[in-house]
Amino acid sequence: MQILKAAYVISSALVEQCPKADKPEYAFIGRSNVGKSSLINALCNSQKLAKTSASPGKTQLINHFLIESATSLTKGTRQQWFLVDLPGYGYAKVSQSDRRRWEQMIENYLRKRENLVNVFVLVDARHTPQKIDVAFVNQLDEWKIPFTLVFTKADKEKPAVVERNVKLFLDTLRETWQFLPRSFVTSAEKNIGRTEILTFINNTNKAIIEANQ
Repeated sequence: MQILKAAYVISSALVEQCPKADKPEYAFIGRSNVGKSSLINALCNSQKLAKTSASPGKTQLINHFLIESATSLTKGTRQQWFLVDLPGYGYAKVSQSDRRRWEQMIENYLRKRENLVNVFVLVDARHTPQKIDVAFVNQLDEWKIPFTLVFTKADKEKPAVVERNVKLFLDTLRETWQFLPRSFVTSAEKNIGRTEILTFINNTNKAIIEANQ
């Protein structure tokens, strides 16, 4: 897949304020400071699309970006879809009331947004499984929301450490899950996993188009 255009559309505090649900939608979420904005920028070949910050909790609204893509630059039907940057969960220097407001906003979006195709849940590959990440994916499963795991910052640790942490996370899920979700290992700086994620989105979009014909 080639990204032809990527443009900011709107930031919404409520799911009802989001754009018309007329295109496939892919949301990105993870713990604060997991590298979400950097990954979004890498996927879209833009260093300024999503705002990055060293301070956790930078994203506070539901941010929609309109993406236009094609199988290649020379051929293939063009596709339009929404990429959504969601607020991070977990640590952030905000009040309890603000945190609860974010949690409610995220839950309402995830459970009510009818064109939401897949949620990419970002997990820091430098660390062993964190309870908050495991709890979040278990919640998505309970809500029956399709999701994919994306292990980030793979270039920040030795390959053996990354491999071990990914295995530990999946083994943790195996304790209660019959089937494991799809997963990708990525690095925004080195574009590791970029092609695989975009191919997944492209194939999913094609399947949606074919199902509606």
